[in-house]
Amino acid sequence: MKFIDEAEIFVKGGKGGNGCVSFRREKYVPRGGPDGGDGGKGGDVYLQAKENLLTLYDLRLKKRYEAENGGYGQGKQKRGKDGEDLYIYVPVGTLVYEILDDGTKRFLADLNENDKKIMVARGGKGGRGNIHFKSPTMRAPRIAEPGQEGEEKRLMLELKLIADVGLIGLPNAGKSTFLSQVSKARPKIAPYPFTTLTPQLGVVEGDFGDRIIFADIPGLIEGAHMGQGLGHRFLKHISRTKLLLHILSVEEISLENPLEGFWLVNSELEKFDKNLLKKEQMLVINKIDLLDDKQKKLLQESLERSDMKVYLLSLVTKEGLGEIMKDIWQKVKGYVPVEVI
Repeated sequence: MKFIDEAEIFVKGGKGGNGCVSFRREKYVPRGGPDGGDGGKGGDVYLQAKENLLTLYDLRLKKRYEAENGGYGQGKQKRGKDGEDLYIYVPVGTLVYEILDDGTKRFLADLNENDKKIMVARGGKGGRGNIHFKSPTMRAPRIAEPGQEGEEKRLMLELKLIADVGLIGLPNAGKSTFLSQVSKARPKIAPYPFTTLTPQLGVVEGDFGDRIIFADIPGLIEGAHMGQGLGHRFLKHISRTKLLLHILSVEEISLENPLEGFWLVNSELEKFDKNLLKKEQMLVINKIDLLDDKQKKLLQESLERSDMKVYLLSLVTKEGLGEIMKDIWQKVKGYVPVEVI
């Protein structure tokens, strides 16, 4: 199974240009001295975050990136042209690691803001021309330095989505349908578990130019923190959200104990990172259109016995959708970061 939230690439700075061996050849100067120029510096390689990018898919297709080499030095002390720097654009929220020779990873940067950048491979220095090697004992040096090689690195890029609201829940809870109805996103939707194999983003725009970004996190199952199902590859995306919208289907709950399904998912969050439970959650029971009047009454009586607010939703009839969206806007706009210990 391939994922678009990770990519391994090779980067190399440009090679510095060679220095030049040259001598003055001018009229009336029969024995001109050395005038070979220096080589240009090789280009550097940068990673830069861009908010219009959502995945690392393109970097999975092209895995080798090399900056331009520096130009060679020339006669008349002309310095070679510096190589162009190479910019590789990645989504905001990309973590950058260097893969060391022993296979371990060393953290380099968290590109968590638009246009934030990091140099990942420095270009080589240009070689010196023969003008630098002139001395009283060497009036006509025929040597020049070669340019230095640029840095080489293997990088692992890991995307942690930066979204306001994370949609979590068991498989087939209706998260993708919710995302498609409230935003411009068009995730794949089908009536079977694990339709969502990669995190999906959706944007809801307000009346005054503001917006909320939703991330549909693939369905969690018991053992997800250990990598079962779609596992911890997707649990990591929850860590940057401001609010968790926890959706369950009436097909997955007991009407007598409807909160049990929420505890299952929360236990997986806690095992992965206990700080995730500090995030505010909105609990939603979806597909209530599948219940008859007697079942709805039983569900409501069960919820009244708890001290937790649970939203009832039908994406078929839109029942409850307006209240949920209204409260999401209020919670996101009034968000205060939780201190993580």
